Amino acid sequence: MLPETLPRPPAIALDEYRARRRALMDALPVGSAVMLPAASLVTRSNDSDYPFRQNSDFHYLTGFPEPDALLLLLPGREAGESVLFCPDKDPQLEAWTGIRIGAEAAVARYGVDQAFANAERDGRLSELLDGRQALYLPLDDAAAVASAEGIRLMLKARARQGARPPEAFADVAPLIHEQRLIKSEAELALMRHAARISAQAHVRAMRVARPGLHEYQLQAELEHEFRWQGGSGPAYGTIVGGGANACVLHYVENAARLEADTLVLIDAGAEFEGYAGDITRTFPVSGRFSEAQRALYDVVLTAQERAVAAVSPGVTLSEIHQGVVRDLTHGLVELGLLAGEVEARIDDASYKRFYLHSTSHWLGLDVHDVGGYRRDGTPRQLVPGMVLTVEPGLYIPDDDDIPADLRGTGIRIEDDVAVTVEGHEVLTATVPKRADEIEALMAKE
Repeated sequence: MLPETLPRPPAIALDEYRARRRALMDALPVGSAVMLPAASLVTRSNDSDYPFRQNSDFHYLTGFPEPDALLLLLPGREAGESVLFCPDKDPQLEAWTGIRIGAEAAVARYGVDQAFANAERDGRLSELLDGRQALYLPLDDAAAVASAEGIRLMLKARARQGARPPEAFADVAPLIHEQRLIKSEAELALMRHAARISAQAHVRAMRVARPGLHEYQLQAELEHEFRWQGGSGPAYGTIVGGGANACVLHYVENAARLEADTLVLIDAGAEFEGYAGDITRTFPVSGRFSEAQRALYDVVLTAQERAVAAVSPGVTLSEIHQGVVRDLTHGLVELGLLAGEVEARIDDASYKRFYLHSTSHWLGLDVHDVGGYRRDGTPRQLVPGMVLTVEPGLYIPDDDDIPADLRGTGIRIEDDVAVTVEGHEVLTATVPKRADEIEALMAKE
């Protein structure tokens, strides 16, 4: 019997992409333009490329899926304010690599005002940017900056004929990233789906886990589910860390054998239509927590559940993190892993021996999504439409001063949470995280 396939949410409408481009143009100074390149194919080895993944900012503004395209936004242009350059139609090449969309179809399918083949790009760019006072582009993209410099030099050379090159370059990324920080209802629908796929994959991994398997076999179960449900694959490198490997925050080998009486930490999420899921669960390989493991696990769970409950408009990520630090430090003192008063251990930061990272990050088209964490020098308040992770953890080193039954134990619990007008929505609630629920799920198999 084949696994259940989840129903897909609708794609983002062309009108939403148009509205995003309009919002960006409205944020520009008068006389400005935007030049934004798509991602390019990257060679893996000889004539083999890495799987293509579109640049997130370019995807956000266009939805266009092909490499080596270019978007121009030209506010006030009568012939059309959004101009797309895209790969040429080439029947011989398409026989090898697949049908290209082409300029004519791009206008109808992606809602831009005009589109041209890349073969026309060099001849048209200087004409289209002539007279624009400022050119906004990604300043961290050396190829884009070099192209813009070439256009400016070309226009300077024609100054006597009346050409007017852009006077300044500016970074477009902060403007786009402010928009991307607040998700629309259509985006949230895609993120819910990415979260559901991710949650289903974690449940699947819990059900099949047993001593003697290898970490890569749980990885295979997770990533099979991602693809089966229509995701493009993992949203980031899947982490499956058994035993002490769970104490390595970005463990990537996924090669060790899963041993009885240890925990396994899985940090994995699916990507769907460009949007990321991001879940971490930690569970016993044999299906039952030991007393010491459960005591440590419950410290992390209490901190995580209280942090999730705190997510609401007006709260800051800093406040959520401070609450987690307090809860984890209290638990570490209770378990004897830290000595003295909780406040003293917070003040001297000795808790950082066991808790090395922040509690949250933004989530969206990138797993560590864009958008500033501070505004005007102060922590940013949450508003409806933001999506964040909540992921406290404890990582106990294999040191002589640690009780033997906790050495080399790593625990992290992570959910994806959307901020709503009323408070929050946990997008990843369908994968168990309480110890009794995990044990019950694993006992059924």
